[in-house]
Amino acid sequence: MSEERMGRERETEINRNAIGHRAAWMGLIYDEAVKAGIDIEEVMRRAIARRGEQDGKKFRAKCEDITDLASFRKVFLDELGMNTFDMEVEECSAQDLKIQFHHCPLLAAWEDLGMDDAQCAKLCDIAMDGDRSIAGAMGLKFDLNGAIADGCTTCSLHFHK
Repeated sequence: MSEERMGRERETEINRNAIGHRAAWMGLIYDEAVKAGIDIEEVMRRAIARRGEQDGKKFRAKCEDITDLASFRKVFLDELGMNTFDMEVEECSAQDLKIQFHHCPLLAAWEDLGMDDAQCAKLCDIAMDGDRSIAGAMGLKFDLNGAIADGCTTCSLHFHK
């Protein structure tokens, strides 16, 4: 294995661990709030959506052509992100961007904490509010057509006009 490839794999592992660490915080905060009888879901959704909107505005500002999803792909899907989530671009055109995620470091962290399937699915859906808001800030629609946390083999994201 080349030194360059080993470096990319190490960078991917570091990024997965960092994302997993933050996901563990998210999961534990949610779990402790539920145990305390606090309905925190809506607050978490708003906070994550707010962050997604901020990210979406940054992506929009970096796009060469905001009317073309191929331009969005260039700023949204960098090499590190693609490797971290083991992404595969299924389709990319001016109108559609379909992405398959084969790995989710967030889900891996929640599973490592012993969270059950229902908790993982709930946390996944809450986390997806970031992607939904990225799409909204880009003037796009977003469909989640399956998630690993729901038992699918991949997370299937579709950004479209």
